[in-house]
Amino acid sequence: MKKGINRWCLPPSMSAEAVFGLASKVGFDGIELNLEEVAAGTEEGRPEMMARIGLDAPDASITDLRRQAEAAGLELPSLSSGLFWRYPPTSDDPSVRQKALAIGERAIHVASLLGANTILVVPGVVTSDVSYRDAYDRARGFLRELAPAAERAGVSIGVENVWNKFLLSPLEFARFLDEVGSPAVGAYLDLGNVLIFGFPHHWVEILGPRIRKIHVKDFRTDIGNRFGFAHLLHGDLDWPRAIAALRAIGYDDYVTTELSISKYLVEKTVADTASSLEMILQM
Repeated sequence: MKKGINRWCLPPSMSAEAVFGLASKVGFDGIELNLEEVAAGTEEGRPEMMARIGLDAPDASITDLRRQAEAAGLELPSLSSGLFWRYPPTSDDPSVRQKALAIGERAIHVASLLGANTILVVPGVVTSDVSYRDAYDRARGFLRELAPAAERAGVSIGVENVWNKFLLSPLEFARFLDEVGSPAVGAYLDLGNVLIFGFPHHWVEILGPRIRKIHVKDFRTDIGNRFGFAHLLHGDLDWPRAIAALRAIGYDDYVTTELSISKYLVEKTVADTASSLEMILQM
């Protein structure tokens, strides 16, 4: 298995050179970049200079990020985005659902330019107004509509399990993916997100070959809410069983850390994360 880090783990103001240089220096194999909604002409300037990718980023800027990463000895295995929270594919508003589809198609294109083989997709959100049944049907339809573009590009759609009140068991998650019915659609399994209602090794065992990528963070069950997320080895995740389960299904792809942004002593924090992940993968 390979060690990855999400760009969100580093301060947003860090230059691309600093981001790639630090990730490589401390021993990561790859970095997961993010697709963002950045308004042109804002004070953020050119987001690609900070290894961030706006929805309207020119292709040349995206391929330049790939060049910089490769020069630092890093792979760009996947692309994530928080935009599906803002534009959920399960929304009651058809225009929002159409926006989600456009974002998914854009993410596939960006991933192909980066050389990434997976995009992370939040499949939707169940709310007081959006029923579970409607969310299920709309999310499934969204992925079926997006899948052909992914198949043509050779990019997998990794559906992530997040705290969206949806796909709350590994059996349901597996059934949902099977019903989508595309080889390009699988699971982007976040082990830390499972702990609030389950055990990561059970999810790995059941999802099996459907898993495209793995996210990791730790979680303290005695806190049991969003403040319970913790750095690796500082929570209650049973790492030996989780890693054993991944080995048992033959998983040999990226395990990518997705943690809170480092504010102080950034290099040490990132180095500690890389060291902890290395020890976990040797369990």
